Amino acid sequence: MFSINSKFKEKLSETLKAVLPILAIVLILCFSIAPIPPSILMTFLIGAILLVIGMLFFNVGVELSMTPMGEKAGSIITKSKNVFLIVLITFIMGFIITISEPDLQVLAEQVPSIPNLILIFAVAFGVALFLVFAILRMLFGIALSYILVFFYTIVFVLAFLVPKDFLSVAFDSGGVTTGPMTVPFIMAFGIGISAIRSDKHASDDSFGLVSMCSVGPILAVLILGLIYKPDSTETVSESIPVIDNTVDLWNLFVVGFPHYIKEMALSLLPIVIFFTIFQLVSREINKRSLIKIVVGIIYTYIGLVLFLTGVNVGFMPAGNYLGQTIAGLSYSWIIVPIGMIIGYFIVLAEPAVFVLTKQVEEMTSGAISAKAMGLSLSIGVSASVGLAMIRVLTGISILWFLVPGYLIALVITFFVPKLFTAIAFDSGGVASGPMTATFLLPFAMGACEALGGNIITDAFGIVSMVAMTPLITIQIMGIIFKFKENKLHKSAAVENIVPASETYDDIEIIEL
Repeated sequence: MFSINSKFKEKLSETLKAVLPILAIVLILCFSIAPIPPSILMTFLIGAILLVIGMLFFNVGVELSMTPMGEKAGSIITKSKNVFLIVLITFIMGFIITISEPDLQVLAEQVPSIPNLILIFAVAFGVALFLVFAILRMLFGIALSYILVFFYTIVFVLAFLVPKDFLSVAFDSGGVTTGPMTVPFIMAFGIGISAIRSDKHASDDSFGLVSMCSVGPILAVLILGLIYKPDSTETVSESIPVIDNTVDLWNLFVVGFPHYIKEMALSLLPIVIFFTIFQLVSREINKRSLIKIVVGIIYTYIGLVLFLTGVNVGFMPAGNYLGQTIAGLSYSWIIVPIGMIIGYFIVLAEPAVFVLTKQVEEMTSGAISAKAMGLSLSIGVSASVGLAMIRVLTGISILWFLVPGYLIALVITFFVPKLFTAIAFDSGGVASGPMTATFLLPFAMGACEALGGNIITDAFGIVSMVAMTPLITIQIMGIIFKFKENKLHKSAAVENIVPASETYDDIEIIEL
């Protein structure tokens, strides 16, 4: 109990540091250039409280349950050394986890010309297939950069063939299907698989699963776009609720809670069933550890219910209204720097970002610090939101940003250590989580509506923009790391202290 209490204190500090800046920015805007109704502000503040408590429970729960569950499942199936069994189980796991991802249901509603069930199953198949590719890549030690270049080439060839109204939703699909429920489990699953490898590159290959799983949905949705050839994917901006009194305010959350209680139960159930079967077959986890995992699952469930209720009910209306108000100003260009500031801080409030930065720091024995990872992600997301706001103002096609962005990211992969490539492409899927979908997307939609733009082509796509820029900034951090490593090796070689073949375990911690 003491250890759990200490974890809560540690995570509370981290959560407040992540959430308070974005809360302060919104309040400053509300009381200066972008006034909003008191009812919406109150909804936002209640949502912020739920977000803090939810993130607190989620982060403790993931550490107690999702991480050990994923690692154990990965190591158990790999020990069988039966490639067919590994492929089969990995595919089934990827398929059932993706179907239960809440954000996939939202994505399906955005493409009315394609039947929901067909879209959901196609995306789930894409994720499952690419999860299998990712596992096989790890087992056989294939370089991630070559695989990414191959598949992203196919992606952009298809992108030029589908209707332009379909592009933003297709690229957004890569981010929305790697949510806070699946990312921690998949990342830990990769670490568990790599743990049985004895070569020096095993830890490098433990990352990269999320990046591969993000490609599958994009390809699946683009292929569906070719088959169904949707003439229009029109959508309307999120409606802002009318709140006349405190009872109406309370009813908003009363309606929201049962929805997310059910949704999170359905999302968590496949992972629990999957792990239970593994435990019954292997019986490798003792009773004490099992109790800790059960407690962690409960914490994770409570955390996600509170978090998603807070951001969906409380943050969406505020984001939409702020976007409308700021874009309606005579100096509407100011939405670009404001968006960049919001993007810089909001990524740190993504639940899965906590998991990623912690695992990177642990797997590199502190050589790549969580602080450096957080800074690189913040810079990347800040740039992407700024570019997304330029799109809202000008209506420039998303391909003018995605093609050169991914081209730069893929070229850099051949010049940085393998570990940074895997971490960078994982970061893209992790950064584009529920905070992006529930605050930044409504913010862009509200701005687009105020400016009279096309919401589906100009506002949608912000998720894919957020997923793109970390690929560049994290790899730039890798170039800095490589430069420091080479400099230290040269200095050590001259003094005959450290051999030039030393690895990152002995290099100074990166603090950007």
